[in-house]
Amino acid sequence: MTVVLIRLSLSAAIMFVVSKVIGKLQAVKKSDLGLLILLSFFEPFLYFMGESFGLKYVSPTVAAVIVATIPLFSPFAAWYFYKEKLSWTNFTGLLVSFFGCSLVVFDMSSGLSASPLGIALEFVAVLSTIGYAVVLKRMTTNYNGFTIIAYQNLFGAFMFLPFWGIFEAKEALATPFSAEAFAAIIKLAVFASILAFIFFTYSIRKIGINKSNMFINVIPVFVAIFSFFVLKETINSQKITGITVVILGLFMAQFKRKKRWEWKLSSITSAKS
Repeated sequence: MTVVLIRLSLSAAIMFVVSKVIGKLQAVKKSDLGLLILLSFFEPFLYFMGESFGLKYVSPTVAAVIVATIPLFSPFAAWYFYKEKLSWTNFTGLLVSFFGCSLVVFDMSSGLSASPLGIALEFVAVLSTIGYAVVLKRMTTNYNGFTIIAYQNLFGAFMFLPFWGIFEAKEALATPFSAEAFAAIIKLAVFASILAFIFFTYSIRKIGINKSNMFINVIPVFVAIFSFFVLKETINSQKITGITVVILGLFMAQFKRKKRWEWKLSSITSAKS
């Protein structure tokens, strides 16, 4: 929790300064403050609470498989709130990608036995991510990504502060300063709490909730690849198969079939040229 609090505080400070300097910081209407607070409650607050406490009761593998269900549940929320639709090809792609993600993270020898409490907490993280995407899409109609993320991280830091004060403040304040650890937190603030959320906000605005959340299943793929090159971990045939299946599912989920008249029009245009 200490790392998350410092990371959010740093990212909020950076975002407010940078956004102000480049002229991207917008004034927030009083009527939208409630939505911004709800956005921050879903993510980072509720997501990190569910995921971090859930990991105390389940393995990272189980957590990764549960998180990979986000794209499977997103279509229901996207349809209910925004009438977003997926073709059968897109939905099949989601299922294929989930299967591939499971192959990447699942160790056949260890199984998936887990605590019901841990599973419930991880599903809190899943639902919070879906809720975050629903509120975020609404916010993108009035505000740019810089403004949204600046306030999101600021409010998120304030939400974590009381819990940090109760559970971790004494231990954290007694811990000696580590330049190496602080440098790592700065990287998390810049890449995970700023850039990742800005890009996600942009994708929600451009391609919607369903197709944006689909890319969550690519995370284990990059973890496996970076672990191979940086940590020298092995990638067995099961993981290679899983990575291939995830990428295949991703293409299927993003596929947009042209209507018949669009094909005819493109054929006529090509013939004339």
